[in-house]
Amino acid sequence: MTVLLIILIIIILLELWTLLLWCRRGHPAWKTLGLFRYAHRGLHDKERGIPENSMAAFRRAIDNAYGAELDVHLLKDGRLAVIHDASLKRTAGADVQVEDLTAEELKQYRLEGTEEQIPLLEEVLALFADRTPLVVEIKAERGNHAALTKATCEMLDRFPVQYCMESFDPRVLLWLRRNRPEIVRGQLSEQFLRHGDGGEQGKLTLFMLQNLLTNFLTRPDFIAYRFSDRKALNLRWCRKFYRVQEINWTIDSKADMRTAEKEGNLVIFERFDPRK
Repeated sequence: MTVLLIILIIIILLELWTLLLWCRRGHPAWKTLGLFRYAHRGLHDKERGIPENSMAAFRRAIDNAYGAELDVHLLKDGRLAVIHDASLKRTAGADVQVEDLTAEELKQYRLEGTEEQIPLLEEVLALFADRTPLVVEIKAERGNHAALTKATCEMLDRFPVQYCMESFDPRVLLWLRRNRPEIVRGQLSEQFLRHGDGGEQGKLTLFMLQNLLTNFLTRPDFIAYRFSDRKALNLRWCRKFYRVQEINWTIDSKADMRTAEKEGNLVIFERFDPRK
């Protein structure tokens, strides 16, 4: 009787664990999205004066038949900037937060000492219209996840671009599930506690995020996980049980790209040309 009770408890716990990791699968958009490799922040090359998340980097990705991954922030005037960091210190040498700028003020800055401006999302989408697809990362700051996600969706609606959306913030995915369920949505994650990432988030929050324990609320179509952390148990279970699509970031060698693709994963790459 005791053995049967233990087996029953194990089965119940396994079912609960599986429900926590709930993923959605079979989105028809994968027929197109799955055909491409994605250049991380565009096909940038610092040595050639092509900054990350610049129009030059995005043109180069298109010219080489790659999709692109990009990052979106909400400006003070409600418009959308394509840049990775909230601070412009690393990318433009200015100690200012992008959320504190208007679109007009944003255009005063230049990327990495070049003449390249920080693009608006509408400028990038016009470039990709009827071309290669995008992985759009939502960079929520200061609790603006709903406003930023809504504005990004409305901007994407204006252009004939194939895309999916992702974020480290599960509130973004929850908003998409409730308001735009037709959009392909993905949870970004990694082993935060191992790498010391996560900013000011508490350890419990980081533990939940790295183990995908908010999936039951957000039901992502894909998991975008750091390549070096891809053996994480909960990620493996999402793949095995739900057959969810995995995307690996950031691939920086052809050997790693081959490994990821052999496992059935899509790749976000940088610092090398996959075709050479």
